[in-house]
Amino acid sequence: MNTKTFASHADTEVKKVTFEQLSEHGWAYTAEGDPNTGIVIGDDAVMVIDTQATPVMAQDVIRRIREVTDKPIRYVTLSHYHAVRVLGASAYGAEHIIASQDTYDLIVERGEQDKASEIGRFPRLFQNVESVPAGMTWPTITFTGKMTLWLGKLEVQILQLGRGHTKGDTVVWLPGERTLFSGDLVEFDATPYAGDAYFKDWPHTLDAIAALQPANLVPGRGAALKTPEQVAAGLAGTRSFIQDLYQSIAASAQAGKDLKLAYKEAYAALQPKYGQWVIFDHCMPFDVTRAYDEATQYPDPRIWTAERDQAMWQALEG
Repeated sequence: MNTKTFASHADTEVKKVTFEQLSEHGWAYTAEGDPNTGIVIGDDAVMVIDTQATPVMAQDVIRRIREVTDKPIRYVTLSHYHAVRVLGASAYGAEHIIASQDTYDLIVERGEQDKASEIGRFPRLFQNVESVPAGMTWPTITFTGKMTLWLGKLEVQILQLGRGHTKGDTVVWLPGERTLFSGDLVEFDATPYAGDAYFKDWPHTLDAIAALQPANLVPGRGAALKTPEQVAAGLAGTRSFIQDLYQSIAASAQAGKDLKLAYKEAYAALQPKYGQWVIFDHCMPFDVTRAYDEATQYPDPRIWTAERDQAMWQALEG
């Protein structure tokens, strides 16, 4: 393997944005595998799910919302704590920022390190990074398990269905129209990032999503899934990647192989099936490192710092 460009540094191509209505109140802002944003337009207010990476990038989401409604953007919901999902929050001027208590705790514990790490990984995704206010995006409302909001007569459920992409993962569910906003628990034709994941829990959390029987779903990355069949395909693809990667790494760890050899073997095994997915080469070193940790001595994800990112990349790809 030749030395690969660090993380997403080679990714310079601007993506085409699609803004589309999936159900009476649910909309999707997607961009060819870049991080998605969900929008719920209720009777009296708007909720934005995941914010884009910077306030300048969030302006494009706001512009599209304003093409279809003038209702106030009152709520921002964070599906999890990652910087690329939360640092655009200030642009919306929302009264409330909602997150799970577990997400809040992760921001306290590792928010600053994650911010520095992600800005280093994704130069293109942090356009106008100078527009991000100093400090963290702090939730104003936290919940555990389940919270219900009413936007007029529209019921919006905010659910923690289990650990997967992080321990704080939150989905937004419109039960009346069976529209789900999954955050990075589900990806479509995009590689799941699992550097902060719980590999053994993630498939069970996908089962809990499937049990809701969504008619349509906005994944964390990739095109909006507009039919139950497409939703099933998104769930199946995410599940198979997580299981294939963890099985490969757990077997390597059990056989006493070191991380570098485990990485080499997992890459060779997964590349034919998943190598065409967005950010495959970016995610694999982080995913394998976390899987090896979970299979050996670290039940909980270790904190990524900009320095740890570079050291890990050098060790596996250098």
